[in-house]
Amino acid sequence: MPPLPKTPSLSLSRRTLLRGLGGSAALGALAGCGVPAAYVAPGDRAALDRSATERRLTWANWPLYIDTDDERPNRRPTLEAFGKETGISVEYIEEINDNDEFFGKISPSLMNHQPVDRDLIVISDWMCGRFVRLGWVQEMDRSRQPNVTEYLDPLLRSPAFDPGRKFTVPWQSGITGIAYNRRRLGREVRHVSDLWADDLRGRVTLLSGMDEAFALLMQGNGVDITDWTADDFHTMCDQVEKQVATGQVRRFTGNDYIKDLSSGDVLACQAYSGDVIQLQADDPDIEFVVPEEGAELWSESLMIPNLARHKTNAERLIDFYYQPEVAAELAAWVNYVCPVPAVLASSGDEETAALAEDPLIFPDAAMRERLAIARDIAAGERSEFAKRWNGIVGV
Repeated sequence: MPPLPKTPSLSLSRRTLLRGLGGSAALGALAGCGVPAAYVAPGDRAALDRSATERRLTWANWPLYIDTDDERPNRRPTLEAFGKETGISVEYIEEINDNDEFFGKISPSLMNHQPVDRDLIVISDWMCGRFVRLGWVQEMDRSRQPNVTEYLDPLLRSPAFDPGRKFTVPWQSGITGIAYNRRRLGREVRHVSDLWADDLRGRVTLLSGMDEAFALLMQGNGVDITDWTADDFHTMCDQVEKQVATGQVRRFTGNDYIKDLSSGDVLACQAYSGDVIQLQADDPDIEFVVPEEGAELWSESLMIPNLARHKTNAERLIDFYYQPEVAAELAAWVNYVCPVPAVLASSGDEETAALAEDPLIFPDAAMRERLAIARDIAAGERSEFAKRWNGIVGV
């Protein structure tokens, strides 16, 4: 298989530590403790759409999350192609570095029924769930999005927080699984319970963010993460607490597990699929595992916030990226799970064919059977769960 396109250190810059307390706990309080001004009713979400007369839109995204020209990094080929095809100019702002931080930036406007001067935003699905429940984003018109309707991966079509994907569309997806160094460990890792083996004592890390960590650990206990309960959560916490007390878990991490795994200080850890693709380019002994019990499939999704002035233009841009040939160009650069599996059937391009062989970008049938989207943590649960989890992590 030809080597995958070498990308910048995407995950190190983009998927920074997603804090499980801080803004998340505050958001739980906001959404669940009776703040009537926070919720926006459906009839109050739309502004006059100026798309027909103003051929532009403003899009807020994470750094290094779109294709760029190798020789001219300030150029974004797919975005330029959209402009040429539609005549719509895009102000593209790489301003999202953390879900909670971005929430804090725009929430005062949204809860006070004011525009945020962005027509399109991309945030993690667990945070999207908060926006959907608060009524801070607009329902999309799928009649303007035939490609989304036809090509969106069936696995991603109806998460619990947004049944039918009325308010959100995945930008890119990924898998939270287990990464390990097979050469240094000297054996395979196939189950979540393998993390608790004696030969890994003190050489295991778990993700520190509650929303990032809990699903995979529950799956190791045989839990259906699409319909988990408070008892499932506390059972998982009891188990992790025990592993911390015995010294099995070295520490809890953000994306700095990459450094520990690369150096050999850690032999196995919770990890994101996109990170491991990049690590494998330098160290082929590092492997990524979707455990036999399953792993979590997550997304970072596009949404149109309330009072956006160019809603139709934003819907058109979203649909542009769901053309299989455009999705393939993007996947070749970002190396996350492509939400458009039709890419495989529609392209004869050699580069796309190489990508197709990597199940961390296009999961094969066997892997897909073990992937699930976790139901998110409800507002009324968040304070209790965050207190328990952060007590274990030491936040």
